[in-house]
Amino acid sequence: WYQRRVRGLFPTFPVSRLFFDKRDDSDFDLLTVNETANELPGGEGGSNSLNKLSLEATYINQNFSQQCLKKEPKTFKRPNPFVNEDDDNEPSSVAYRYRKIPLLGPGAEPLTLICRTEVDAVTTSANGEEKFMNIKALNEWDLKGGASEWRQKLDTQRGDILTTEMKNNKCKLAKWTVSSILAGSDLLKFGYVTRSMPRSSGESIGHSILGTQEFIPKQFAAQISLDMNNAWGILRVIVDRCMQLKDGKYVLYKEPGKGILRIYKVPLNTFEEDNDDSDEEEEEEEQK
Repeated sequence: WYQRRVRGLFPTFPVSRLFFDKRDDSDFDLLTVNETANELPGGEGGSNSLNKLSLEATYINQNFSQQCLKKEPKTFKRPNPFVNEDDDNEPSSVAYRYRKIPLLGPGAEPLTLICRTEVDAVTTSANGEEKFMNIKALNEWDLKGGASEWRQKLDTQRGDILTTEMKNNKCKLAKWTVSSILAGSDLLKFGYVTRSMPRSSGESIGHSILGTQEFIPKQFAAQISLDMNNAWGILRVIVDRCMQLKDGKYVLYKEPGKGILRIYKVPLNTFEEDNDDSDEEEEEEEQK
């Protein structure tokens, strides 16, 4: 993230703006798997390595959210800002909502948060009212002896399966819930997806959707003991600390497995040099 102090409408009153962003082409958006379990998945290589599991979970979520949609799309007033007209590939169907939220605190200066949120679908209730929905997928990857426990227990013990997922993926579920609340979504839909073991060694692993379950985001937040007041308080503390720093570009770093958050100041062109070098190499190749 970086901080920049700019002049407002009145030159004598500077306005501080704080921008939080992620690096381009980073793994930040890849989903984690069993990140809060007692025993983390591991092993070098194979389909159950940390990297492969992360890619698999991300792939499942992207495809499941699209499979839940009908062919008739919901059109909004403004087009998708990230669609490249020169790209022949059809982008995934998603709506972006820009939300303006006040950040208040006792005795603190009021601040305004502007964030870009995502909505995966629009559904219609029984009374004809449109409701926003976020769609996510929980996936079973550790098949005991090649057999799926979810296939056997999902219909009769769904609560136990969800409780286990809350324990093993608490951070991921909390992120999904907070994202739904920020987006103003009325519903949060979970899909239960398991592996379909290949019939031969040459085939790749497939996946099967076993069932779905819907929640109201704020009610689900209470179910997983997610206190939004505490979440807002943590954000306010981080923002207040960042606003005390000088203008510049910084890296916010969370110590793995520890309750420590570190802030490092970096040059303004950090993380941009690789892109510049690649552009220069392309120009040289074109000249040759």
